[in-house]
Amino acid sequence: MDGLHTRKCIVEFIGTFFLVFVIGCVSSQPHVLLGPLAIGAALMVMIFAGGHISGGHYNPAVTLGAWIRGACTGVEAGSYVVAQVIGATVASLTVPMLFGHASAAAITASPVQIMLAEFLGTFALVYIVLNVATATATSGNSFYGLAIGFTVFVQAVAIGKISGGAFNPAVAIGVSFLGLMNGLNLWMYWLSEFLGAGVAAVCFLLLNREQPPERSVASHDRAQDQTNRSIRAAALQTRNGQFPRLERISSLEKER
Repeated sequence: MDGLHTRKCIVEFIGTFFLVFVIGCVSSQPHVLLGPLAIGAALMVMIFAGGHISGGHYNPAVTLGAWIRGACTGVEAGSYVVAQVIGATVASLTVPMLFGHASAAAITASPVQIMLAEFLGTFALVYIVLNVATATATSGNSFYGLAIGFTVFVQAVAIGKISGGAFNPAVAIGVSFLGLMNGLNLWMYWLSEFLGAGVAAVCFLLLNREQPPERSVASHDRAQDQTNRSIRAAALQTRNGQFPRLERISSLEKER
């Protein structure tokens, strides 16, 4: 494992840790206002903080979608998932040190309702991530973190009462360790979330018809692409004679 790959995994660990940490803290306080907004904002700032290094997945379902899309390698995807699960687990051990062991309101929805809610929420999240963070048409934008964070906020408000609003297999593990969800139901969350991510990635590929990127798309990659395009454009202008002064200097040097 090279240095860059190690740094990417550390970023994924940190981002997932603080996402699950905020979820646990918010859920442990019965009178916290705007909990879903705090969770979406935590994801947003972590994406802006680490997106230029790892792509800012912090979610095994997002990593699966990015891998299907071709935005990361299989080795990266596997190591990302490991780092994310470890980050969620460590966060679930940290929250009780501050608030004690929490207990959440029992989810009364049926398994079908839970799986449908998680499928739709994860589909929306991964579909947004792929379009705002990996698509050529939106390359170089500065709003991708905001769009992803608000997607989590909107979905948590819309269907969070049905399933708890995980939309993230690592989050599902973390909240089950925190006692906020029955661990025996993890299979429902993982199955529906990974299925939602896969369908979202296929939809993205069918609708965009793009060539997959060479590696994980992050903000520094997009900035480098813009720089390269500017250099190529300048070189093309020079070849087309749009810099006559440079050509005159060149001809004078040849005459000498």
